[in-house]
Amino acid sequence: MDAPSTHHSSVRFRVTRLLALAAAIAYLSRNSLAVAESTIREELGMSKSAMGFLLGPAFFWSYALAQIPTGMLVDRIGARRGLPLFSVAWSVATACFGVARGAFLLGAGRITSGLAQAGLFPGAASTVARWHPATERARASARIGAAMSVGAACGAALTGELMKYLSWRCIFALYALPGLAWAWWFYRWFRNDPAEHPQVDSSELKVISSVASEAKASDTPNNTATEAPRLPWRQLLRRWEIWLVCGQQFFRAAGYAFFASWFATYLQETRGVSTAKSGWLLTIPLLATVGGSLLGGTISDRLLRLTQSFWVARSALGATSLGVCAWLVLLSGTVADATGATLLIGCGALFAALAGPSAYAATMDLGGADVTKVFSTMNMIGNFGAGLIPWLVPTFLSWVETQPTLLSWADGNSWNALLPLFGMIYGLGAICWLGVRPKRAEPVSG
Repeated sequence: MDAPSTHHSSVRFRVTRLLALAAAIAYLSRNSLAVAESTIREELGMSKSAMGFLLGPAFFWSYALAQIPTGMLVDRIGARRGLPLFSVAWSVATACFGVARGAFLLGAGRITSGLAQAGLFPGAASTVARWHPATERARASARIGAAMSVGAACGAALTGELMKYLSWRCIFALYALPGLAWAWWFYRWFRNDPAEHPQVDSSELKVISSVASEAKASDTPNNTATEAPRLPWRQLLRRWEIWLVCGQQFFRAAGYAFFASWFATYLQETRGVSTAKSGWLLTIPLLATVGGSLLGGTISDRLLRLTQSFWVARSALGATSLGVCAWLVLLSGTVADATGATLLIGCGALFAALAGPSAYAATMDLGGADVTKVFSTMNMIGNFGAGLIPWLVPTFLSWVETQPTLLSWADGNSWNALLPLFGMIYGLGAICWLGVRPKRAEPVSG
């Protein structure tokens, strides 16, 4: 496999940057609700359980269930048409938050947003597999993963600040605009087939063509490259390594969902911080996830070149990073200061993020021409975990309050029992990684 050591154009990296921008925009709109939830809950007269449903299952389960259908749609109509379509749909749904007068319309907008955003990452994964050789996939995935947390962090901090001056209704209306602009630009500039892009020169096309036999999917009607054979669903689902990759995604997404839903409220309830300060503190683990994702992509690709082993570059890295994360999350519970505890949790989030690019790249390594199927399945399972956690947190807190021993151990505040729970969740994710045995790498250079 040729290394991309010398070439003239670099369109594939611009493609990745555009995909990363879409991820940032998507996460800005989806995670901002966590900061504004207490204000919205009080204004609309909703219970914590009802808001937990909106933060969790309403979005994440619709998002999860739509992974495979939207991934298949992207395969059918191509990323150039599919991704802008999804972006317009979630932007309109976000704008609808601003006109909600009760839980019904707010829930409808949340569900629609989940359905629309579902196709973004399967489409991005298949695009990365098509436009990048194996030794660039983890880094490309890392940039997209990092952008998710950039968008989430911007949404958290920006929402907390904007709520000093604007109503939450106006804020969500504003958040609809970037997705509409991105959809227009991506459709205008992008091409499904690298060979059809006018800015891709012959040197870059030679680098990209090294993945044609394993990653070329049929998302344009006039593909000229030879397609790799595809496997039926029943054969894919018999592969235990795919289920273990899905398992680590379930636990890793469940842990991350805590930051995207109840972490700001956790800080308010246990540390007595204001809404604005909780929004800023929330950016610490989110920005740490950015750094961890970028670092994880670089480490994974370098390990692949050095060891020629997908297990070392993907599985060993994922297991180690999630194990360290679990320990740091548990340790943060012993720190009384809000900022200090959040910084320690941020370190844990950084290590958890190291596993993100490995998971994305593993679906490409394992999936070949079926990368969209494998990624959609992994992301679907992960988002079932992400949706379950926000909904179950209020139930878990209520249960702790009925257990005198646990409540005493938590210093009389049931929220303090959450960190051990999430430490265990990340630990289970590490165990899943230990059993993933991807295919052996072909010799790679550079």
